[in-house]
Amino acid sequence: MNSPERGPIGRPALARCIRVPAEEFGDRYWGREPLLSTADELGSGFDDLFSATAVDELVSRRGVRTPFIRMAQEGAVLAASAYTASGGFGAEIADQVSSDKVLAEFADGATIVLQGLHRLWPPIIDFTRALVDDLGHPAQVNAYVTPPSSQGFDPHYDTHDVFVLQISGEKHWRIHPPVLVDPLRTQPWDQHRAAVARRATHEPAIDAVLRPGDALYLPRGWIHSATALGETSVHLTVGMSAYTRADLVDALIGEVGDNAALRTSLPLGVDLRDPEALKPIVEQTVQALIETLQQTDASRPAASLSARFDAETRAEPLAPLATLEALATLDASTPVRWRGSLPVRIETVEDRVRIVARAKTLSLPAEAEAAVRRLAAGDPVTVGELPGIDSESAVVVVRRLVREGFVVAAA
Repeated sequence: MNSPERGPIGRPALARCIRVPAEEFGDRYWGREPLLSTADELGSGFDDLFSATAVDELVSRRGVRTPFIRMAQEGAVLAASAYTASGGFGAEIADQVSSDKVLAEFADGATIVLQGLHRLWPPIIDFTRALVDDLGHPAQVNAYVTPPSSQGFDPHYDTHDVFVLQISGEKHWRIHPPVLVDPLRTQPWDQHRAAVARRATHEPAIDAVLRPGDALYLPRGWIHSATALGETSVHLTVGMSAYTRADLVDALIGEVGDNAALRTSLPLGVDLRDPEALKPIVEQTVQALIETLQQTDASRPAASLSARFDAETRAEPLAPLATLEALATLDASTPVRWRGSLPVRIETVEDRVRIVARAKTLSLPAEAEAAVRRLAAGDPVTVGELPGIDSESAVVVVRRLVREGFVVAAA
């Protein structure tokens, strides 16, 4: 399996966001309690990821469309028509961001939310991919741009963990303990609106001003609200959709079809409104379910969650034009490397070596196995230095791997 090294050195993206070692973060904070890390403690800011200038570029020049942008004021999301319009001749799509409308709403106190920056802004694309490698859970990034002395959203909680990375300006955050610990996606905060509002009137667990370069980790369920201070505030919210034991239960339940007793129909004419009539059926079903779960091989739910992870995350993007150009000039002296964030399983079947990845499986002659494993280890290597095959054969193998999206030219 090709995967990033695990450990404090092997988690560079995560290390940018926390002031404690990765192991301590995982044991004490992950999914349990907030962590505030100041710029002084982190030792570097986030200017390389985003900026106020980047906000202006996205709003004014990039043709961003909904849902990649939204705006909110005093806790309410504005109608898209308030900040979008047609792009004009040659781009008559009606829901493109209108810089004129955004300016008017922003000057009136509305917050700009730029969503899905892990798909839009190159530095954040690379950072998010590295963070997903570090976490082992999917992640996405939004930017919140709040005018001075404004609050974009009322106190609420999220059903995913977040990192708040302050880019510019200052924002006052108030953090309160959960009213519902570890809420699932099906348990959003508005189902507990009154309890959240009451909890927000209590003494906060964290009452702090985030300044440029500061980072705040919030587990799902922790109640929060924030107000910009004397100037425009720009921060990134990195949402991390942690897989839960409930997700594992869902994967396990997927195995019930293997038990004939669980596939049988309920009795003819059963009264579904009568608990007493259903009681023996429920007891029999629970017993059959227990027996099925006890016999389940862990590899099956693991495969289910792995497939879901692959569908929810992205490997390093490919550059089609550059890839074809690299293929045209590839020879034994070309440095190459495995495509980033592309986990694979390598297996030998008779006289073939199979590379099993997210979306495809590639089969090569068994003689290429050593070369494939060397590439999948991750470090750059010159084509002619690959083990187990001669230079001419190595060029053929690498051409195929580049063409199929497993390998890229090393910078």
